[in-house]
Amino acid sequence: MYYDSHQFEFVDRLESNWLVIKDELSQLTSEDFVPYPEKYLLQKKTGWEIFGIYFLGVKIDINCELCPETAKLVKSIPGMVTAGFSRLAPGAHIVPHSGKPSSVLRCHLGLSVPEKCALRVSSDIKAWVNGECLVFDDTSEHEAWNLSDRYRDILLLDFKVPSGFALKR
Repeated sequence: MYYDSHQFEFVDRLESNWLVIKDELSQLTSEDFVPYPEKYLLQKKTGWEIFGIYFLGVKIDINCELCPETAKLVKSIPGMVTAGFSRLAPGAHIVPHSGKPSSVLRCHLGLSVPEKCALRVSSDIKAWVNGECLVFDDTSEHEAWNLSDRYRDILLLDFKVPSGFALKR
């Protein structure tokens, strides 16, 4: 289930700073990324890499030093749990799956998104847009694909459902 991303106040701050975030991403090398550990989520068992900034609320110091402005921005997000860059290789497909924690929402900020890339959440398919956020419930079945000939890069973050916020079911 997708949500209107602009009902979360941090989204405007992320979107207005997307070029700063993209610039820090562009300074990273392929060696800075690691394969996503849950390979069963990939159709070809390869093609999804991540660069963690925070994991389960823990700061990844060396990576925050490489991306200080991005680290500062994500740290300021109320209830931020996990944040980092997600890179999907050309031809990669993350198979349908559902997340476990029902108390968090996921946000994707498009940074370098070629055509022919999309995210399906439940029955709704949306394409990422550079500089714009998508917010969705990770416990809804979802899948992603990159049918282009270039990498798709986003900032991925999980944040706790704000107090008083009603999740759609």
